[in-house]
Amino acid sequence: MVDHTSSAAVNEPGREVAQDGHWIRIVDHFKREWQIYVMLLPMILWFVVFLYKPMYGLQVAFKDYSIFRGVAGSPWIGFEHFETLLYSDQFARALKNTFMISMLSLCFGFPVPIILALMFNEITNQLFKRTSQTIVYLPHFISTVIIAGIVITAFSPSAGIVNQFLQWLGIEPIYFLIKPEWFRPIFIGSGIWQEAGFSSIVFLAAIAGVNPSLYESAVIDGASRWQMMWKITLPSILPTIIIMLIIRIGNLLEVGFELIILLYQPATYETADVINTFIYRQGIQGAQYDLAAAAGLFNAVVAFVLVMTANTISRRLSNTSLW
Repeated sequence: MVDHTSSAAVNEPGREVAQDGHWIRIVDHFKREWQIYVMLLPMILWFVVFLYKPMYGLQVAFKDYSIFRGVAGSPWIGFEHFETLLYSDQFARALKNTFMISMLSLCFGFPVPIILALMFNEITNQLFKRTSQTIVYLPHFISTVIIAGIVITAFSPSAGIVNQFLQWLGIEPIYFLIKPEWFRPIFIGSGIWQEAGFSSIVFLAAIAGVNPSLYESAVIDGASRWQMMWKITLPSILPTIIIMLIIRIGNLLEVGFELIILLYQPATYETADVINTFIYRQGIQGAQYDLAAAAGLFNAVVAFVLVMTANTISRRLSNTSLW
């Protein structure tokens, strides 16, 4: 008969020695690479203070929050605020508008940086290439407030360049910014104008990593530049496109809050009110912090589900994913 107790006792010191050796290696690694961890420390502290510590306040979404009682002193009410949101016509409208604006931005805005990167890659005149890149990058560095001012001025019914052009065509001026049907095209178009050029940098970097020998072989085979773009460039940057698409899907509910706040008004709530503006009105203007927290948590959970779903589908279909 084998004495398991004695064998376990014999193996235990060896296991302790192995564990001690493991910790010694970790300590040696920290001693050798301590400069890297010192550089990493500020970012870790930033995440802890500004991202993880505020998660303590998420419990407000499940409480009848009172600013005088505080987070800990407010009573629990469970999912009552979420039920209120589900039966709220304003929240349903905000949710619908968020998905509509996000999907339209994805369909019309996501391909534009890719097209720009492909176009820049085909330009042979370096001076023209650098100049055009600078021009399309500049709007990204302009403040959102200034962007909103440019949009308001451009679409002004009296002095706006858009309405002046319409008057030249014999069309009466249109009050674009107070008509609900025009808000989405204006918002999406201004977003593409502001961000498309800067977003193309990622795809230009991916194109720069394509093996030049592929193009040389294609030239020898008699391929045109158009054929090389479709057969070499696009397939080579496809993993980057998929990764950026997954990230974009994860941010579907994160519509440009600042620009909407600056452009929308009660007349355009029908198509302009999104989840973030709903949270702003309920939490900041209406002081309903618990309801706003519930809406924000709902927003975060849906975004998490979207990015997980997109990542899983991408990994199964193309073997490309974020993790």
